[in-house]
Parts: sequence; structure tokens; C-alpha cells
Amino acid sequence: MSAERSRYSPEFKDEAVRLVIDSGRPIAQVARELRVHDGTLGNWVAKFRDEHPVSELPLSLSERARLAELERENRQLRLDNEFLGKAAANSTGRCNGLFELSGGGYEAEGFSWSGVQFERDRVEVVLAVG
Repeated sequence: MSAERSRYSPEFKDEAVRLVIDSGRPIAQVARELRVHDGTLGNWVAKFRDEHPVSELPLSLSERARLAELERENRQLRLDNEFLGKAAANSTGRCNGLFELSGGGYEAEGFSWSGVQFERDRVEVVLAVG
């Protein structure tokens, strides 16, 4: 016994895909409502998504503010790292005996490096305990 293959119009396929995309409902649920095999509808949705990739949504105001804050912090950390790298090149690899420079990281038992503060002709390395 041979199974007859159903043919669906392009309009029907587009409407079915729109129901999935716009409503956010699962493919299986929409397929049951339309009496279409869920694998078939899944193929239609996958094809649509391949042909119509979603571009990134613009950032919200709070996301833009957070991004700007992180960029400022990153810039400051790069400057701190560059300064300490230059200072390390001019030293013996130890700074005041508090911590040892190792592969770009600054470590000592019980301490972690948290930044550098600049004041006129004085430089202060800030360590965090813990």
C-alpha cells in the first residue's frame, strides 16, 4: 500500500512558519493544530530561519551604560597592566618583597592585585587581602 504524499501551498507553509515564529509556541503544538507532521513543520521553520537570519537587537539604555562602564574599566586595567609590566622590566621581579611578578599576574599568599593609583610623582600598588 503506498502512502499518498500531501502537498502544501507556499502560502500555507508561510502561515504555519509565521505561527511558530510570531507566537513562540513549540513546533509540535502548532503542527498538531494544523494537522501537519511536526518534522515537516520543523523543516519549514529551519529553512525559514536559514533564509532569514535574525540580526542582533539594539542595546537598551541600561545595557549601553553597562557596556560603557566595562569599556572604561577595561581601559584602566590595560593601563595598569602596561605600567606594572614596565615597572617589572626595570626591577628584579619583586616589588617591595610583597608579591612576585609571574607571567603577567601578581600574586602573594593572602593578597591579590586590584589596581594602581597614581599621585603626582608617587605610584601606589593596591592589593586586596583574601
